[in-house]
Amino acid sequence: QVQLVESGGGLVQAGGSLRLSCAASGRTFSIYSMGWFRQAPGKEREFVAAISWSASNTYYADSVKGRFTISRDNAKNTVYLQMNSLKPEDTAVYYCAQPRNPWAVPVTKVYDYDYWGQGTQVTVSS
Repeated sequence: QVQLVESGGGLVQAGGSLRLSCAASGRTFSIYSMGWFRQAPGKEREFVAAISWSASNTYYADSVKGRFTISRDNAKNTVYLQMNSLKPEDTAVYYCAQPRNPWAVPVTKVYDYDYWGQGTQVTVSS
């Protein structure tokens, strides 16, 4: 059974940084692309970033491009989201997700992902 566990969220001032981690278990991590999404109160869950199984390709939402970096360590079964220059509008619950099929190219839609973590809260104060 696939389990995804996020950590690293917290309260930070605008302009600060946080690094989120997502530890995966239950199946071979290194052959699946991974994604990060976020959901603010009263809003739909939205794509933030995705990374291919080999880490050779990364994708970002326009709103975070240049500020966030997704990476992975296949030896540790972990995907990371480094968030710099945080803004109040980045406040949300952040989720990592894994698609159903291996070897797939990274995708950006919520419905493309079958497995989700429980989320970690990120709050950016102004």
